Amino acid sequence: DPRQLLVLGMVTLWGARLATHIHVRSRGRGEDFRYRRWREEWGRSFVVRSFFQIFMLQGAVILIVASPAVVVLSRPGPRLGVLDLIGTLFWFTGFAFEAVADFQLLRFKRDPANRGRIITAGLWRFSRHPNYFGEFTLWWGLYLVAVKVPGAWWTIVSPLTIDCLLLFVSGIPMLEEKYRGDPEFEAYRRRTSPLIPWFPRREGVRDGGTDR
Repeated sequence: DPRQLLVLGMVTLWGARLATHIHVRSRGRGEDFRYRRWREEWGRSFVVRSFFQIFMLQGAVILIVASPAVVVLSRPGPRLGVLDLIGTLFWFTGFAFEAVADFQLLRFKRDPANRGRIITAGLWRFSRHPNYFGEFTLWWGLYLVAVKVPGAWWTIVSPLTIDCLLLFVSGIPMLEEKYRGDPEFEAYRRRTSPLIPWFPRREGVRDGGTDR
């Protein structure tokens, strides 16, 4: 089925790129600061809490997020149409944003001169989290490809779950909390869109006048 091949290709390309990026980024580095903080806060209950709160919870989230692909790959659907084309364009746009933003961030962090600084160039000039915008967009694109398969309408829970995680849970809030109070970050935050790419706001200007 062409739709099944399309979705299989999308998920495979997304997973291979993300796995490669995480491997390159994490090789030789220590523990992720979020997991380290939880380990320190949870103390002796870390093993039990991490089993349920991290591993089992993430397993459940993966099933929810993967639901459009699971439904498409489990049954044939109608012929590809305009909605599938729109979804595919969404997916490739999101994939490109995520891949380019991750590459720019990785290159920025590898430069010793940038230690302790905030990336504000490239796609990061237009969004504080262009890689998250890419993730956000590509899962909506995958849903649009899946939705015409009979019984797939409910898999909208997949992109909605991604949206909630990125906007309110472990995505933007936890990462930005790490830099809260940093003068460079606060200036960057005031002028830059949090997620959807847009032109930076001018410093010191608000509502047509000077912000004193």
